[in-house]
Amino acid sequence: METEAQLIRLLADGKRHSGAALAAQLGISRAAVWKAVQRARERLDIEILAEQGQGYQLKAPLELLDAQEIESRLPPAAKERIGPIQCFAQIDSTNTWLLEQSTQGATSGTCVLAERQTAGRGRRGRAWCSPFGANLYLSILWYFDAGPATLGALSLAAGAAVAQALESLGITGIQLKWPNDIHWQQRKLGGLLIEIAGETQGPSRAVIGLGLNLQMPETAAKTIDQPWVDLREICQNPIPQDQIPQQHSATRNTIAACCIDQLSAMLASFPEQGPAPFLSAWRRFDAYRDQRASLHWSQHCLQGTYRGIDDQGALLLQIGQETRHFAAGELSLRPGQPS
Repeated sequence: METEAQLIRLLADGKRHSGAALAAQLGISRAAVWKAVQRARERLDIEILAEQGQGYQLKAPLELLDAQEIESRLPPAAKERIGPIQCFAQIDSTNTWLLEQSTQGATSGTCVLAERQTAGRGRRGRAWCSPFGANLYLSILWYFDAGPATLGALSLAAGAAVAQALESLGITGIQLKWPNDIHWQQRKLGGLLIEIAGETQGPSRAVIGLGLNLQMPETAAKTIDQPWVDLREICQNPIPQDQIPQQHSATRNTIAACCIDQLSAMLASFPEQGPAPFLSAWRRFDAYRDQRASLHWSQHCLQGTYRGIDDQGALLLQIGQETRHFAAGELSLRPGQPS
């Protein structure tokens, strides 16, 4: 995989590169270059154009994730909060990898990103569409002194942090849907997967996983079973260029840095502040309050009116004259089916 990753980095500019030049840069034969191209096509599901005697090029330029670039865009306080940043060309799941590393002494604040996930996961074991070089797949590990029961609102706090990160980049109209979805005009832009383990009385560890659609290929999106959107469609350019210093014009890395900054700030202050300030922020992005909804909960489908969240982050569903609190379930604004 290392050779394929190096090959993609050389081709990322979208320009044509001769087989001879690639061979020299990679330190392999031209025949080995051709084989690496074939493997990259098959393993990474990426389109590489080849023309006899003309060389190779990507169908479109790619901005690849770069740990040093991401770190350079973090403010000093964020650099103090986080641990190492690692970027993989391909991984099964950033969350799975960090969960395994958390049992082997990984540093709190470790951040992992991937160009592609082969087994990306959403809530309830759903597959997460993770094509190469198109979106943001990010996970952050964090340790807490308290037990898992104190972290019930962490998913909503993380959602508010991501919404604020996008808003700070000039991306307007972000919406949050309980408990972990990021929307724009009622279409899914991203989602969070929070996985927590630990002792009842503490300590505990959490992995916060974020998937965010930046430039989702239509071919890859065929597996998505609900309305979706990406930042390319929202903004034409994910970040308004007049809001970014010239040296920070690489958009994927900028978005990654901003999300890491906001998420790590939330995680660092969560033990002391508790969920209240983050739930207040979450409510500001709640676009579905007072709408008719259904909640799929414990083998039941409950119909009612969604009334927002309580002070612990539980969903409020008014059924007739009674308002009930739910800490788990699948909220749907599409009657009869979870979304």
